[in-house]
Amino acid sequence: MPPLNAAATSSQPFERITRARPVGRACFFPLPSPPYAATAAREVPVIDKRVAIVTGASRGIGRAIAERLAKDGRHVVLVARSAEGLAATDTAIKAAGGSCEVRPCDLNDHAAVQALVDGVAETHGRLDILVNNAGITRDTLLLRMTDEQWDEVIHVNLRSIFVSCRAAIRPMMRGKFGRIVNIGSVSGLSGNAGQANYAAAKAGLVGFTKTIAKEMGAKGITANVIAPGFIETDMTEILGEAVKTAALQNIPVRRLGKPEEIAAAVAYVTSDEAGFLTAQAIVVDGGMTS
Repeated sequence: MPPLNAAATSSQPFERITRARPVGRACFFPLPSPPYAATAAREVPVIDKRVAIVTGASRGIGRAIAERLAKDGRHVVLVARSAEGLAATDTAIKAAGGSCEVRPCDLNDHAAVQALVDGVAETHGRLDILVNNAGITRDTLLLRMTDEQWDEVIHVNLRSIFVSCRAAIRPMMRGKFGRIVNIGSVSGLSGNAGQANYAAAKAGLVGFTKTIAKEMGAKGITANVIAPGFIETDMTEILGEAVKTAALQNIPVRRLGKPEEIAAAVAYVTSDEAGFLTAQAIVVDGGMTS
């Protein structure tokens, strides 16, 4: 750059350039020629639709949520442990004309979870919706439960969600809009024999989510829990017929729920119209816990 006292003698025009993300004092330099001029003023690419992260999007409830949000016009970031597991969801969304991308992430690696959220916000210039759906079970009676079984479930089902929510609220605050949905369970509301670790994590999720809602409500960010009951997924498929029959007796609608019904609830809670709905644990269980 020439010294300031030489600027007046230069034949090249000067223009004041300000970046999309403020970095301090504005600077003055010769106006660059295209195509650089078109990109210099916008450091971060911005997508023109709401961006949603959905974890556990490879199957079951997570896949249904991802497909529904894409159908509703969101750009969906599909997250699961492996890219191969997400291939079917990715193909289905794109075949239906939706917009999505695949980002594998091991939720046991909390540094990777932080990097995932930061990377999505950096790539697209925004993050509007976070759906924490992924989770694991290590079921056994409390007397037989090991420290490792307890820690692993708490680590994935609660601590990783703390990490992802903490990372997500920063870009949401910048955008003055955010929808956080944490997928809980009726086990976290009423307990369930053989699931002390899982129930504890899901119960903790309710208090955690309500706290986010109270801290972030004035920033345009809502936070809610969707607590499914018995839903037709791979997890319920392995249950014996006797267990399913007993469960149905406690469900007034006399059937298991469908992943698409959970996805429909998530679609509304994450919509622009749901700005007054926050700090709630919304139970979708066919009346089982009523």
